[in-house]
Amino acid sequence: MTIKISIDCMGGDHGPSVTIPAALSFLSSEPEAELILVGLQDELRAELKKHKADSHPRLSILHASEVVTMDDPIEIALRRKKDSSMRVAIELVKDGKAQACVSAGNTGALMAVSRYVLKTMAGVDRPAICSILPNQKDGPTYMLDLGANVDCEPHHLHQFAIMGSVLVSAMEGIKRPTIGLLNVGTEEIKGNEVVKATGKLLREDHERGALNFYGNVEGNDIFKGTTDIVVCDGFVGNVTLKAAEGLGRFVKDALTTEFKRNPLTMLGAIIGRGALKKFSNRFNPSRYNGASLLGLRGLVFKSHGGADAYSYEWAIKRAFDAAKYNVQEQLSAMIAELMPRTPDPEVPGITHS
Repeated sequence: MTIKISIDCMGGDHGPSVTIPAALSFLSSEPEAELILVGLQDELRAELKKHKADSHPRLSILHASEVVTMDDPIEIALRRKKDSSMRVAIELVKDGKAQACVSAGNTGALMAVSRYVLKTMAGVDRPAICSILPNQKDGPTYMLDLGANVDCEPHHLHQFAIMGSVLVSAMEGIKRPTIGLLNVGTEEIKGNEVVKATGKLLREDHERGALNFYGNVEGNDIFKGTTDIVVCDGFVGNVTLKAAEGLGRFVKDALTTEFKRNPLTMLGAIIGRGALKKFSNRFNPSRYNGASLLGLRGLVFKSHGGADAYSYEWAIKRAFDAAKYNVQEQLSAMIAELMPRTPDPEVPGITHS
């Protein structure tokens, strides 16, 4: 079965110079994929010609006359740039001409345009950004929300847990993935009132067999791999993600500096290069590129804005796998089954909306 993916080729810091090589590399390894390249057609054709791929049988170009830049306000992307490569690529998903969309564009704009064009799924109040982080078990820890919703109520976090569970079950083949609620301690009495109320909702789901709720987890559990999924609000999630990315770069730079310090340390690097290569591959953030925007009526994947071609290709792979494993259909079915329409537990100081 052929799976079609639309690519916002103009999005991100580098545009076609990254997105097109990534697309070509992905097609060389995945014979069941077709890609629709969306953007300024002259630029796309010129880049394809550089790679001698201007007549690739599984590539097509769709012209879009505008580009959403990385610093464009949401209002500009949503109201004024109606023929942007980002919007046109998303509209292909809405129209059923593509099964998923990938963009490295402005996160706020991508979420706003995706939500406007595709709408949210029935029962979902807010879409969430879900991505993966490496853990000590050499597997992925899925984490959401990573920045779409900085202020959340308990039912929002509850919905994130349901959506994350469905995604992990489909993508990883885990029947009942474990869910952890990010907190400042593992005890039920710890945390703010929103987290406590969310914990109550998730424990109720666990008791009736709807979700596999492990309980509260702390920041270090993300990288231990204590649970398959970690749920938090977008403020906490985004800060955690950026801190992890910064630490990863710091460790890599520090190791490189120390191994180049003198001839003896350089010799040590040569002796240990096999282990160092495995270490680098394991913690390479490029392998974890490609965050899904969950809760929309269509699959949209967000690549890091500064991604190189190798990293962007991983985002395309994630979008392809999500379409291949029918994540959207499973989300629809499970959300209809699990999503409660009951009010949140009473939380002091919170006005429900």
